[in-house]
Amino acid sequence: MPEKEIVSTNNAPAAIGPYSQGVKAGPFLFISGQIPVDPATGELVTGSIEEQTRRVMENLKAILAAAGLEMSRVVKTTIFLTDLSHFAAVNAVYGDYFPTNPPARSTVEVSSLPKGVGVEVEAVALL
Repeated sequence: MPEKEIVSTNNAPAAIGPYSQGVKAGPFLFISGQIPVDPATGELVTGSIEEQTRRVMENLKAILAAAGLEMSRVVKTTIFLTDLSHFAAVNAVYGDYFPTNPPARSTVEVSSLPKGVGVEVEAVALL
């Protein structure tokens, strides 16, 4: 049975519960949902949904880098929004991180997210 390997970096927010930032298993890296927390300060990024989304995507990018990967290796994401009317704004920022051959994706509206943020994104990448 293949082993799993935990991926962790100080360049993304520390886990705030019993989970890992990322887990390598088989040919994949599974990245836990990221919220807009600045890893340098531990503070929430408040402001526009675009600013929140950019921070989330930078957190994902940092975890990928810790595993020696780039954004182009992401094969699936799930975006959680507390207000689906922000879809276009989130989509515009998200698209900056996947300019070609974007991953498969789901976007869902949820009633709330940790710390009251507006957006969370999880990802699966190919090792």
